[in-house]
Amino acid sequence: MTQLPLGLDPRTETLRRLQPLLVQRFGHIQRAAAAWRAPEWVLVQGVIGARTKSEVSNAATDRLLKRYGSWESVANAPVAQLQDELSTQTYPNIAAERLKASLTDLIARRGSVDLSHLEGMATQEAMDWLEQLPGVGRKIAAGVMNASTLDRPVLVLDSHHRRILQRMELVPAKADTARAYAAIMPAMPPEWSAADYDEHHLLMKKVGQTWCRPARTDCANCVAQLLCEMGKREKDTEAVPTS
Repeated sequence: MTQLPLGLDPRTETLRRLQPLLVQRFGHIQRAAAAWRAPEWVLVQGVIGARTKSEVSNAATDRLLKRYGSWESVANAPVAQLQDELSTQTYPNIAAERLKASLTDLIARRGSVDLSHLEGMATQEAMDWLEQLPGVGRKIAAGVMNASTLDRPVLVLDSHHRRILQRMELVPAKADTARAYAAIMPAMPPEWSAADYDEHHLLMKKVGQTWCRPARTDCANCVAQLLCEMGKREKDTEAVPTS
């Protein structure tokens, strides 16, 4: 039996092989440097974005800042007013309450809506700090660290991405977001940049929207089938002749 070199995680090679397949199918999804957002903007977008398309949440975040002029003014706005401003969100009432709570708590901790201190912190330390804010879990904390000017190589996991990793058996089947994150991060290719992490997440999201849906899969057409344990089982089942 061939022994793998000590410390080599076979999942890393799976991820390396997966990425070009996804790029071939969907094309590159690259973020332009000019479009990178301040960490505070990404925090707000994440807090209000539950079950809402990113482009809708992006527009709502820009709209809030344009109307109120500062995140401190957003924090001071009445919840009912914020609910009206966030009417495009899937859960506007919850979004408004969480936003006010998180910004108010941030002001209490920092004196203003300011995350500049995260720049000098180690990535995990910064994420742990962010997760102390109301309404901020692992997904939002990772988004702030990766998809803002902080530009850290950390993985954002939404429900689509986590579901695919579970079906591929790259993370435990019943792992929540925090546990799935802890499981997959050691397997991420060490040569990937923060932008590679971001592109990987966006490509995996497309897989979840195209073939690997929550209630129904289309393994036969998925480009990741032969890298996926569920996909390989589906292929083997189809290959068995019926009597």
